[in-house]
Amino acid sequence: MSDDLLASRSPKPDSYDAASIQVLEDMEHVRLRPGMYIGGKDDRALHHMVAEIVDNSMDEAVAGHATWIEIELHENGHVSVRDNGRGIPTGPHPSNPEKSALEIIFCTLNAGGKFSGDSYETSGGLHGVGSSVVNALSDHLRVEVARGKELFAMEFSRGVPQGKLAKVGAAPNRRGTSVTFHPDPEIFGSLKLKPARLFAMARSKAYLFSGVEIRWKSAQSEGDTPQEATFHFPGGLSDYLKEVMNGATTYAEQPFAGTVSFEKFDRPGKVEWAINWTPARDGFIQSYCNTVPTPEGGTHEAGFWAAILKGIKAYGELVGNKKAATITREDLTTGAGALVSCFIREPEFVGQTKDRLATTEAQRMVENSVRDHFDNWLAADTKSAGAILDFLVLRAEERLRRRQEKETSRKTATQKLRLPGKLTDCSSKSREGTELFIVEGDSAGGSAKMARNRNYQALLPLRGKILNVLGSASSKIGTNQEISDLTQALGVGLGTKFNVDDLRYDKVIIMTDADVDGAHIAALLMTFFFTQMRPMIDHGHLYLACPPLYRLTQGARRLYVSDDAQKEQMLEKGLGGKGKIDVQRFKGLGEMDAKDLKETTMDPKSRKLIRVTIDEDEPGQTGDLVERLMGKKPELRFQYIQENARFVEELDV
Repeated sequence: MSDDLLASRSPKPDSYDAASIQVLEDMEHVRLRPGMYIGGKDDRALHHMVAEIVDNSMDEAVAGHATWIEIELHENGHVSVRDNGRGIPTGPHPSNPEKSALEIIFCTLNAGGKFSGDSYETSGGLHGVGSSVVNALSDHLRVEVARGKELFAMEFSRGVPQGKLAKVGAAPNRRGTSVTFHPDPEIFGSLKLKPARLFAMARSKAYLFSGVEIRWKSAQSEGDTPQEATFHFPGGLSDYLKEVMNGATTYAEQPFAGTVSFEKFDRPGKVEWAINWTPARDGFIQSYCNTVPTPEGGTHEAGFWAAILKGIKAYGELVGNKKAATITREDLTTGAGALVSCFIREPEFVGQTKDRLATTEAQRMVENSVRDHFDNWLAADTKSAGAILDFLVLRAEERLRRRQEKETSRKTATQKLRLPGKLTDCSSKSREGTELFIVEGDSAGGSAKMARNRNYQALLPLRGKILNVLGSASSKIGTNQEISDLTQALGVGLGTKFNVDDLRYDKVIIMTDADVDGAHIAALLMTFFFTQMRPMIDHGHLYLACPPLYRLTQGARRLYVSDDAQKEQMLEKGLGGKGKIDVQRFKGLGEMDAKDLKETTMDPKSRKLIRVTIDEDEPGQTGDLVERLMGKKPELRFQYIQENARFVEELDV
């Protein structure tokens, strides 16, 4: 590279010096980069803050020091988590005698009592950042500790102590810790804690540890969520699975469930599980480690499925069913409702949010612990074992049949399919890497056709708003032209006839105008895919495009922004060019020229896509919400609006 070119790219060659290096305090870094600690600034991250504090109380309960935990949501948006454990230590910390141990815990990253293993055999907290992160991201936090028959209290704001730890009185009949905090609007904006989500969290924690009582209180109301409840489930995960199955027909009269301690391994602990199979619903698994949900699974899930797969194959061989050898994990998980919870010392997770367990030994420990019990259960209940084996063999045969019928060439598949005439297909003969853009109207399709990469990007324009499948009779769904075109383009069937292996595109991208009508069309399409083609969402094939609302131009500089707030911010700040800033509002995708559309929405190098996922604390929760908002009963929508209108602080009309 020439010196001239380097000079042109570095207008201030001396501006990077020692003064450019910033050193942030712990709390400043958390506030600047919250995604590193709680995964972002979205609704899930907001509720994860409550989970961090609840997990500390659960660790006290699992260690045998607390018998109850109380979670209370206040009217003003504060949330309190209380327990009757030992209480956070309040004495001076040896490393800094001027500060109490409590202040160190709440103001210093990587500070906690769970590193050595002396205070907790197993715990969900590992890195010593949970309490301090919650403190940093709260505009107000108060800690009360009843310890040694005395009551102490300390308050913080955005991670900064508002005074020293103070002794506020005697507490002869009280022990434990109480943490009350309010998520900072500077971080989370208008997002609010949801009673239904916190209620589900409280109930699931009680299932995960049968020795603890969880008390729930809420000054706010939301739908059917009670404002007070107490949970205590002696049956643990077995009780949980029965409730989730909700009376559905199952292949075993009683689930295969149990609890086993594994002291013989290098890393002692225990595993609890419950599983049953049903023809009435799709399969699911929820896993936990030290009461912390692991939605992305991990080594404990792998060990569990390995034990179940080896056990069912061995039973098939024992009874002379040769087809049992063809069963795979994919067949096992179809129609299976499974819950797995393990407790191990010093677990290793992927990331601070602990979505996946990475402890290598956990796979072997769980597999060896579950396998013998599964063999004995199958031998003791031959009626259930035979029904499950027959079901799984049928699933395996169906999977193999689909594989044989599947076309090996995309070209052959295209020739056999009756594709809709308005589909502009791509030239790739393989599904891998291909994309189908579902666009709003022919005018948008014209711009998109010029902006696309014809090698792997296809287009299907729709005429306005498609049919609301939840508000229409099934006969209308089958005869609707837009839905017919969509299913033909995708190469799949509807409902039970949908097979994700037949999907002709790797990514299906909903691309609508950046306005209210566009959002409505996207909602109708997502409702259609959720109810008729849900496996497409579960396998990560559905996305939303993010077209801009404005284009700002100042001289040779051009910038795209997605909303009014960002536009006003850039108008005030400037683009760094010369002259007046020209503002163009895109009324629709059809008004964008091919260059704009390609650069902002379609080119993988510069676009932004939102992957559509199903994030629910309990199976069926999302389905109930979709039915409520998009179903045939307008009174349910009206009720939802009334219940949630107070959470909307501002509407742009």
